Amino acid sequence: MKVFQGLAELEKAVGTHLGHSDWHTVTQEQVDQFAEATGDHQWIHVDPGKAAAGPFGGTIAHGYLTLSLISKFAWQIYKVDGLAMGLNYGTNKVRFPAPLPVGSRIRAGVEVVSLTPGRGGSQLVTRVTVEREGGEKPVCVAEIVAVLVPKTD
Repeated sequence: MKVFQGLAELEKAVGTHLGHSDWHTVTQEQVDQFAEATGDHQWIHVDPGKAAAGPFGGTIAHGYLTLSLISKFAWQIYKVDGLAMGLNYGTNKVRFPAPLPVGSRIRAGVEVVSLTPGRGGSQLVTRVTVEREGGEKPVCVAEIVAVLVPKTD
Protein backbone atom coordinates (compact mmCIF):
# COMPACT_ATOMS: atom_id res chain seq x y z
CA MET A 1 0.00 0.00 0.00
CA LYS A 2 1.19 3.48 -0.88
CA VAL A 3 0.76 5.99 1.97
CA PHE A 4 0.87 9.69 1.14
CA GLN A 5 1.73 12.17 3.88
CA GLY A 6 -0.85 14.78 2.92
CA LEU A 7 -2.14 16.35 -0.27
CA ALA A 8 1.17 17.93 -1.27
CA GLU A 9 2.79 14.50 -1.49
CA LEU A 10 -0.24 13.10 -3.35
CA GLU A 11 0.03 15.93 -5.89
CA LYS A 12 3.51 14.70 -6.83
CA ALA A 13 1.94 11.37 -7.84
CA VAL A 14 -0.27 12.86 -10.57
CA GLY A 15 0.33 10.87 -13.75
CA THR A 16 1.65 7.80 -11.96
CA HIS A 17 0.30 4.31 -11.41
CA LEU A 18 0.02 3.49 -7.70
CA GLY A 19 -0.14 -0.29 -7.90
CA HIS A 20 -2.64 -3.12 -7.72
CA SER A 21 -5.04 -4.49 -5.13
CA ASP A 22 -5.22 -8.05 -3.92
CA TRP A 23 -7.09 -10.57 -6.06
CA HIS A 24 -10.77 -11.07 -5.23
CA THR A 25 -12.95 -14.01 -6.37
CA VAL A 26 -16.47 -12.99 -7.42
CA THR A 27 -18.92 -15.62 -6.15
CA GLN A 28 -22.49 -16.43 -7.14
CA GLU A 29 -23.53 -15.65 -3.56
CA GLN A 30 -22.05 -12.15 -3.91
CA VAL A 31 -23.87 -11.64 -7.24
CA ASP A 32 -27.15 -12.90 -5.72
CA GLN A 33 -26.79 -10.54 -2.75
CA PHE A 34 -26.15 -7.62 -5.10
CA ALA A 35 -29.23 -8.60 -7.13
CA GLU A 36 -31.27 -8.67 -3.94
CA ALA A 37 -29.97 -5.28 -2.80
CA THR A 38 -30.60 -3.59 -6.17
CA GLY A 39 -33.64 -5.48 -7.45
CA ASP A 40 -31.74 -6.44 -10.62
CA HIS A 41 -32.58 -10.14 -10.96
CA GLN A 42 -31.82 -10.54 -14.68
CA TRP A 43 -31.27 -14.23 -15.46
CA ILE A 44 -27.78 -13.62 -16.87
CA HIS A 45 -26.74 -12.79 -13.30
CA VAL A 46 -28.82 -15.05 -11.06
CA ASP A 47 -29.93 -18.16 -13.00
CA PRO A 48 -26.89 -20.44 -13.48
CA GLY A 49 -28.93 -23.06 -15.35
CA LYS A 50 -30.35 -20.67 -17.93
CA ALA A 51 -27.10 -18.68 -18.13
CA ALA A 52 -25.12 -21.86 -18.93
CA ALA A 53 -26.93 -21.93 -22.29
CA GLY A 54 -26.57 -18.15 -22.73
CA PRO A 55 -23.98 -16.08 -24.56
CA PHE A 56 -21.33 -16.26 -21.80
CA GLY A 57 -21.64 -19.93 -20.80
CA GLY A 58 -22.61 -19.05 -17.24
CA THR A 59 -23.65 -16.23 -14.98
CA ILE A 60 -21.83 -12.91 -15.09
CA ALA A 61 -21.53 -10.22 -12.44
CA HIS A 62 -23.50 -7.00 -12.72
CA GLY A 63 -21.39 -4.15 -14.07
CA TYR A 64 -22.43 -2.03 -11.12
CA LEU A 65 -21.30 -4.75 -8.72
CA THR A 66 -17.88 -4.55 -10.32
CA LEU A 67 -17.95 -0.75 -10.04
CA SER A 68 -18.98 -0.95 -6.37
CA LEU A 69 -15.91 -3.08 -5.56
CA ILE A 70 -13.60 -0.21 -6.54
CA SER A 71 -13.79 1.25 -3.03
CA LYS A 72 -12.64 -2.07 -1.54
CA PHE A 73 -9.75 -2.23 -3.99
CA ALA A 74 -8.68 1.41 -3.63
CA TRP A 75 -8.34 1.04 0.16
CA GLN A 76 -5.80 -1.73 -0.48
CA ILE A 77 -3.75 0.37 -2.89
CA TYR A 78 -3.33 3.79 -1.30
CA LYS A 79 -4.30 6.15 1.49
CA VAL A 80 -3.67 9.78 2.29
CA ASP A 81 -2.74 10.71 5.85
CA GLY A 82 -3.70 14.07 7.30
CA LEU A 83 -7.28 14.10 6.03
CA ALA A 84 -10.39 14.94 8.00
CA MET A 85 -12.35 12.92 5.42
CA GLY A 86 -12.63 11.79 1.83
CA LEU A 87 -15.95 12.02 0.01
CA ASN A 88 -17.12 10.15 -3.06
CA TYR A 89 -18.02 12.89 -5.55
CA GLY A 90 -18.91 10.62 -8.47
CA THR A 91 -17.50 9.30 -11.71
CA ASN A 92 -16.56 11.05 -14.92
CA LYS A 93 -16.70 7.97 -17.12
CA VAL A 94 -17.36 4.26 -16.60
CA ARG A 95 -17.01 1.47 -19.14
CA PHE A 96 -17.37 -2.31 -18.92
CA PRO A 97 -15.24 -3.55 -21.86
CA ALA A 98 -15.65 -7.26 -21.07
CA PRO A 99 -18.07 -9.46 -19.10
CA LEU A 100 -17.10 -10.76 -15.66
CA PRO A 101 -17.94 -14.49 -15.34
CA VAL A 102 -18.87 -15.58 -11.83
CA GLY A 103 -15.99 -17.46 -10.23
CA SER A 104 -13.38 -15.16 -11.79
CA ARG A 105 -10.60 -13.48 -9.87
CA ILE A 106 -10.30 -9.72 -10.31
CA ARG A 107 -8.06 -6.95 -9.07
CA ALA A 108 -7.78 -3.21 -9.63
CA GLY A 109 -5.00 -0.85 -10.54
CA VAL A 110 -5.12 2.89 -9.77
CA GLU A 111 -3.58 5.81 -11.65
CA VAL A 112 -3.70 9.37 -10.31
CA VAL A 113 -5.13 11.57 -13.09
CA SER A 114 -5.39 14.93 -11.34
CA LEU A 115 -5.57 16.72 -8.00
CA THR A 116 -7.22 20.13 -8.09
CA PRO A 117 -7.29 22.37 -5.00
CA GLY A 118 -10.69 23.82 -4.19
CA ARG A 119 -12.68 25.50 -1.48
CA GLY A 120 -12.95 23.12 1.43
CA GLY A 121 -10.83 20.37 -0.12
CA SER A 122 -9.11 19.06 -3.20
CA GLN A 123 -10.74 17.13 -6.02
CA LEU A 124 -8.92 13.90 -6.80
CA VAL A 125 -9.51 12.07 -10.07
CA THR A 126 -8.18 8.52 -10.39
CA ARG A 127 -8.47 6.05 -13.26
CA VAL A 128 -9.25 2.62 -11.90
CA THR A 129 -8.88 -0.42 -14.14
CA VAL A 130 -10.40 -3.68 -12.93
CA GLU A 131 -8.89 -6.69 -14.65
CA ARG A 132 -9.96 -10.33 -14.71
CA GLU A 133 -7.24 -12.90 -14.24
CA GLY A 134 -6.57 -14.36 -17.68
CA GLY A 135 -8.85 -11.87 -19.41
CA GLU A 136 -7.83 -10.04 -22.57
CA LYS A 137 -9.73 -6.84 -21.75
CA PRO A 138 -10.50 -5.11 -18.45
CA VAL A 139 -13.94 -5.75 -16.95
CA CYS A 140 -14.27 -2.14 -15.78
CA VAL A 141 -12.46 1.13 -16.37
CA ALA A 142 -13.68 4.12 -14.35
CA GLU A 143 -12.61 7.67 -13.64
CA ILE A 144 -13.42 8.11 -9.97
CA VAL A 145 -13.79 11.58 -8.44
CA ALA A 146 -13.30 12.20 -4.72
CA VAL A 147 -13.09 15.32 -2.56
CA LEU A 148 -10.28 15.13 0.00
CA VAL A 149 -10.66 17.43 2.99
CA PRO A 150 -7.48 18.07 5.01
CA LYS A 151 -7.47 18.20 8.79
CA THR A 152 -7.44 21.75 10.11
CA ASP A 153 -6.07 21.15 13.61
